[in-house]
Amino acid sequence: MQLHFPSPVCSTSNRASLPFLPLSLSIRRPKIVRCCSINGSEKAQQRRVTAYPFSEIEPRWQKHWDENKTFRTPDEIDVAKPKCYILDMFPYPSGAGLHVGHPLGYTATDIISRYKRMKGFNVLHPMGWDAFGLPAEQYAIETGTHPRVTTKRNIERFRAQLKSLGFSYDWDRELSTTEPDYYKWTQWIFLQLLKRGLAYQAEVPVNWCPALGTVLANEEVVDGVSERGGYPVIRKPMRQWMLKITAYADRLIEDLETLDWPDSIKEMQRNWIGRSEGAEIEFPVIDSNGSEKQDISLCVYTTRPDTLFGATYLVVAPEHPLLSSLISDEQNELVEQYIELASRKSDLERTELQKEKTGIFSGTFARNPATGEVIPIWVADYVLGGYGTGAIMAVPAHDSRDFDFASKYELPIIDVVRPTSGSFDLTGAYADEGIMVNSSNVSAGLDFNGLSNKETASRIIQWLERTGQGKKKVNYKLRDWLFARQRYWGEPFPVIFLEGTGEMVPLSESDLPLTLPELDDFTPTGTGDPPLSKATSWVKTVDPDSGLPARRETSTMPQWAGFMDPKNPNALVDSAKERYWGPVDIYVGGAEHSVLHLLYARFWHKVLYDIGIVSTKEPFQCLINQGLILGEVEYTVYKDKEGKLVSVDADDSLSEYSQEKVPPEMATKVGDSYVRKDHPNIKINARAYKMSKSRGNVINPDDVVSEYGADSLRLYEMFMGPLRDSKTWSTGGIEGVHRFLGRTWRLIVGPPLADGSYRDGTVATDSEPTLEQLRVLHRCIAKVAEEIQETRFNTAISCMMEFINAAYKWKNQPKEVLEVFVLLLSPFAPHMAEELWFRLGNSTSLAYQPFPEAKSEYLKETTVVLPVQINGKTRGTITVEKGCSEEDAFELALADEKLCKYLNGGKIKKKIYVPGRILNVIVVKQEVARS
Repeated sequence: MQLHFPSPVCSTSNRASLPFLPLSLSIRRPKIVRCCSINGSEKAQQRRVTAYPFSEIEPRWQKHWDENKTFRTPDEIDVAKPKCYILDMFPYPSGAGLHVGHPLGYTATDIISRYKRMKGFNVLHPMGWDAFGLPAEQYAIETGTHPRVTTKRNIERFRAQLKSLGFSYDWDRELSTTEPDYYKWTQWIFLQLLKRGLAYQAEVPVNWCPALGTVLANEEVVDGVSERGGYPVIRKPMRQWMLKITAYADRLIEDLETLDWPDSIKEMQRNWIGRSEGAEIEFPVIDSNGSEKQDISLCVYTTRPDTLFGATYLVVAPEHPLLSSLISDEQNELVEQYIELASRKSDLERTELQKEKTGIFSGTFARNPATGEVIPIWVADYVLGGYGTGAIMAVPAHDSRDFDFASKYELPIIDVVRPTSGSFDLTGAYADEGIMVNSSNVSAGLDFNGLSNKETASRIIQWLERTGQGKKKVNYKLRDWLFARQRYWGEPFPVIFLEGTGEMVPLSESDLPLTLPELDDFTPTGTGDPPLSKATSWVKTVDPDSGLPARRETSTMPQWAGFMDPKNPNALVDSAKERYWGPVDIYVGGAEHSVLHLLYARFWHKVLYDIGIVSTKEPFQCLINQGLILGEVEYTVYKDKEGKLVSVDADDSLSEYSQEKVPPEMATKVGDSYVRKDHPNIKINARAYKMSKSRGNVINPDDVVSEYGADSLRLYEMFMGPLRDSKTWSTGGIEGVHRFLGRTWRLIVGPPLADGSYRDGTVATDSEPTLEQLRVLHRCIAKVAEEIQETRFNTAISCMMEFINAAYKWKNQPKEVLEVFVLLLSPFAPHMAEELWFRLGNSTSLAYQPFPEAKSEYLKETTVVLPVQINGKTRGTITVEKGCSEEDAFELALADEKLCKYLNGGKIKKKIYVPGRILNVIVVKQEVARS
């Protein structure tokens, strides 16, 4: 696709024919500017800014791209060309707008998108808004403003900010998850899951936040309180919609091998799915008379059936469905209190974070089927109701959690597996392989002593299955996806329930979308019912088939996404478009979404694959996690009660001292530490924190663009370090890339005129490039292309800086060379590149110009560094062409300022020259003749 400008610019005479380009470009002279300090407030700092006319260039080119739809991916494309589908994890449009950390991933995908277009690819690069959610609903409760109003306003702000950075999105494909035309198809997907038994309702424990009046996802709960607002969260059983993601557990593991994802992310998903092989074992429950109850037994899941003889007690989760029938009358009150306390903890707190195990005896016992011994049943919150059967057999000798628990409550510890090299002393759990001991029951005909624990595990499972006391079992940590939120601002479920019977009836696909009703009161009901229940005229409906009265589901769905064909009213996606564009080739986003978001997306994509809607098994072929951009470094010093400064390397506990911020200008680095300038013996803390309003260290990209331009911000975020690493923001650092762009501008356009404006054209000449100029250029081409493909954007920028340094030494600037360099620069600094391309006399946008190709003849190293010896002692080096003659090498040595002092004034007795290796000159000093 070519976009034509009105006419090429070659001189001042035709400038008036270009309505979008002013007659002259004035530039702000270097001046005093203001910047943000580390605490987010503006602080006057005097510095000189090397300027170029970004304030005129950037808005004009953004307007041009917008009006001409430069980056629109047309519906009809040449499918013979290769494709590249590049996707960002699209943002939630909050009222705070973007901070400088957000554009990091967006800039990376934009560079790749622009590069791929120039390489001849059809590129799909869309943007959308993850716009339903709790924050907008909470803001509505606080202010009385409808979520639709704030969401629309926030989207407009985010869109304007993204456009101000020159990102080449196809804005015609923009979508918001709040649009009925969009969520019509997410409701359609839900109906397909329902048809296939992959969506169902169940009573499950959830994270319930009474203050917010909604169920929260695990990632929305931090330390037992809601991430938003810090309100207490409890575990509460509720009837919820679930999606049967567990049916796809094995495929979710197996297909990870086909993906170009970071190994760490793959491993996190494997661990989250948590596939394990073991056994389910039935432990008969004992009544008060010591007899086995006929109507109840406790089923446990274990990955170590070989340790059955070492099981000295059982543990059930506080939410276990059989718990009420396991509690004795004497223990009932204590157990109920414990259950209440456990309900206030998140799953994470109950497992990984909980240092000290807690529990309560249920008052009842069970029988170990292998030993015949009666063992107690305990209740403990380190066992989760959602994993396995919600009950475990505790083997404290061979499990660290069980060992800690048994040690605390003085429960028996019996070792049944010992290392082949000898015994262990029971000061801790032994969890490795070994030889069986204490694993014999003559009356049951069982004797595993002396066998390996692996063989024992297999034999015990066979015995359990033969006697009907257990079976082999594959288990998963993965739980079915809780797919309901007690909120108003979400996607309605496309189902109704018949009055009286409660029978669930799905809506007809022809009746979609089911839209949200208007509602003025979004506050929690206080009863656990979602806010939607207040829309009584909407909730009460009739079954269109039977005419019977019915009610709608008042919970709402989380959201989904899809961009290949977002405006299609007749299908989720056109099959031909999906076959061409799928899957996403490059997906960029934060590692915080590495498990749940990606796992859920993979699940429903596989369902769509199974029913023939998509042609690929996986949605995202390549995943890149960008690092965080932290706020500017903050400096703090410690003080004792008397106000005396205390060094951070003091032997005392620093927690006893108060902290005080140190202004950046008062801090300096000495060795590996920072100190106060006025107290160089006092070491201080220097640390960068994640940007947040509460710390006051948020940097607004609008401010940066206003002072330095969008191209400078883009370039700096890429230049800070490797894309995948976390980086620390430095306002001073952006000045470096801003100066580089200024030098690039002046190299091509020339210095400013007396009034501060610039000439209309460039200083480029029509002269043929020299061999050296071509070598410098093509080395730059090869390096930049390689680094873009490997997403090493910082080193690509370094290479372009080296080119500019070299070009400033040239006597002239051939147009042929400058045009190629501008194309290299364009993915990184598109506004300046478009302007320079136009000024160099081109009449079409460079967006679809072929990316330069490095020619091998200019990449070969044709020079060598030749050591020069004088009388056998190396005195310096010279750079010579390969194959250089002895005479030429000697002439170069004579011309070298350092070497000539050894050669002049003496008689050359002999020259020893080994081409490409060394030049040795034997010099004899001449005596001065006496008169």
